[in-house]
Order: sequence, then C-alpha cells, then structure tokens
Amino acid sequence: MRKRFFLGATLLLATALFLGGCTQESQNRLSRKLQNITGIDGVLDIYAGEKLVMRFIKIDKLTTGSATDGANVSRPYRFGYGHLDRNFNYKVDKGEPKLYFEVSDYSTPYIFYENPGS
Repeated sequence: MRKRFFLGATLLLATALFLGGCTQESQNRLSRKLQNITGIDGVLDIYAGEKLVMRFIKIDKLTTGSATDGANVSRPYRFGYGHLDRNFNYKVDKGEPKLYFEVSDYSTPYIFYENPGS
C-alpha cells in the first residue's frame, strides 16, 4: 500500500515539475495533443458581416495548414471536418452531412468554440 502511495506521489510530483518547467506554448501544445486524443465537441460559426451564415458542429479539431515544401511554416488557413448545422440548433439532424471545410485567416470571420449544449 505504501509503495503505491509513494509511486503515485512521485508521479504526481514529476508531472507538476515537468509542467512547471514548460513554457506556456509547450503547455498549450500538450493540451492540444490531449484534446486530439480525447476529442472535443467544437462548433465553428462563419459570418458574412454580422450575419451567421454557416455553422459546423461535432468538430474534433481545427488544424492549421502547413507548407508542403518541407519547411515547417504555417499557412494562413484552418481546416477540419464537421457536420453542417443547417438550422443552427447545435444538433446533427437528418440530412446534415459531415463535410470538410477550410477558413482563411484573411477574409473569413469565424469563431471556434466548444458546444454549449454538450
């Protein structure tokens, strides 16, 4: 029993020290990797001016485009897969397909957040 407690306490302390020594960006990357494994119920709202024109739901993650020439450079767009929520009710209804989407950093106003109904 004491060995388990000691092992658990040591593991907890090592994790705390590891995370404490990481930069904020490293902690964010670790968090995103965990979310990639566990998934999140993300929502992407796309606007035209002030009007909501499209919503995607059940998104696991948004991925930043990267260069294809071997350079480790981010590109100015995000992409992912989600269900098109045609009636904006945060639920996948009959006839709402799962689609691939891309949004530009330059021209498309969008908001990505966790589904408030889940």
